[in-house]
Amino acid sequence: MATQASAAPPVRVEIYDQAYNLRGMDAEYILKLAEFVDGKMRSVAEQTSTVDSLRLAVLAALNIADEYHLLKKKYDALASEYRQRAGLLAGALDEVLEENRKAG
Repeated sequence: MATQASAAPPVRVEIYDQAYNLRGMDAEYILKLAEFVDGKMRSVAEQTSTVDSLRLAVLAALNIADEYHLLKKKYDALASEYRQRAGLLAGALDEVLEENRKAG
């Protein structure tokens, strides 16, 4: 049974001068991801003396993973703060509603 992504036509992308045919439901998104990875690999290549594309791909993946984990940590901290605030607001609202119920 074919999935929707495998039924989509392939999207040709280039990452670090290598062509890939990728499938997915959103061709524009696939192109943006490929452009991002290509940019990371080129950035790593400029900062290091290695020309081995596999090594560059691993270093770029580590850079992307580092960025992801830093952003996830920030997101988790914000989400926790918002959950706390929502809890406080819900408690305050419950108090007001209870006061109104008793007064009314």
